[in-house]
Amino acid sequence: MGEPRPRRRDPDRRERIIAACLDVIAEAGVAGTSHRKVAAAADVPLGSMTYHFSGMDELLREAFTRFATGVSDGFEAAMAAADGPEEAEAAVVAIITDSVFGSQRDLVLTHELYTLAAREPAYRALTNAWMARSRAALERHFDPATARMVDALIEGLTIHRALDTEPRDPGIVAEAVRRITRPR
Repeated sequence: MGEPRPRRRDPDRRERIIAACLDVIAEAGVAGTSHRKVAAAADVPLGSMTYHFSGMDELLREAFTRFATGVSDGFEAAMAAADGPEEAEAAVVAIITDSVFGSQRDLVLTHELYTLAAREPAYRALTNAWMARSRAALERHFDPATARMVDALIEGLTIHRALDTEPRDPGIVAEAVRRITRPR
């Protein structure tokens, strides 16, 4: 018998697994995500999955929490940087057209989370917390009712952006934001 193999030190393994899980979801959807696929994407042994997570539900919850927190952080930063109503409107337009949901990957992950939350009530706490953070960021510049309407507009227009085959026109987005934030 030889010497026991030293344990491989890999302090970032859990974080790498979570990041790989988001990549797999973006590529294969929640339904196509498995421990085996995530382990391969993270370049970790399959046993690491059960060492770090009690099951797929915990891994999905951690991954989507990371994703939603990152999007919310970007949203809050964009709204915090706005100085005055016109800059707030411009920040909302940028959020819709390119900044917070800037990639197809982010749009796919958002819709995968929404679908999961629609089917699994346990994930609604995550989407509700995300919406609450968005509305709070919007309320820096708009009253609560307007913030709720703008938040719904953002959600709706990002869905259109993800699915529409025609190029988006930022001018139409800006007009929609103005119509909500500056009632006649």
